[in-house]
Amino acid sequence: MDHVIRRPQRTLTPEEHETVRGTALLNFQGGLIMGIIDPVPNPSPMSEDEGAWVREQVWPEFITEIDRKYPFGFWRWSMCERGTCWNCLAKRCDLCVHRQEGGPHVDDNTDWVHDTRGRGVAKVIVRPDDAPCVWWCRCPCAKDGPAPDGPARRRRRAKQSATAKPEEEPAQEDSAARPERSAAPRQGRRVPEPVGEAQYTLF
Repeated sequence: MDHVIRRPQRTLTPEEHETVRGTALLNFQGGLIMGIIDPVPNPSPMSEDEGAWVREQVWPEFITEIDRKYPFGFWRWSMCERGTCWNCLAKRCDLCVHRQEGGPHVDDNTDWVHDTRGRGVAKVIVRPDDAPCVWWCRCPCAKDGPAPDGPARRRRRAKQSATAKPEEEPAQEDSAARPERSAAPRQGRRVPEPVGEAQYTLF
């Protein structure tokens, strides 16, 4: 496995949680898969207000239309700015996406130049030195080695430990304390007739 690049994990504020909850379900699921529910921006020469002005005044409508559908935008995040994978957000670190894949998502180092109608007109190489931009899930869990216990494994181990405990022997009843049962049937009840041994072979 490639060396894990550890990057700080974002903690959403209560206001940001409300923003995420207001996202349409389909876009929410897409954001989870792409790791842009809790992205962490890289240092930028622009302030957040300046970036918002560019998005509102300069970006064409086809870009802003998609960008507005996600809680923190869609187009603005590069691969290395993505956050925590959906399994780790659900506390299932045993199923961390990059643990399962044996490595990070790697950007192909290209992007597209679009015209005003949104059509791709030219491919551009983002980093001329061909340095890869990668997404490692930002959860601090281990990405290799033995997987942490998931819910099913924890339940299985708890069950195994419970069955491994010696069972207490049932207390023997004192025959002297029990009243002797009469062999005669109770009054008003029909005495069952004896059943032949051949009948038990059916069961």
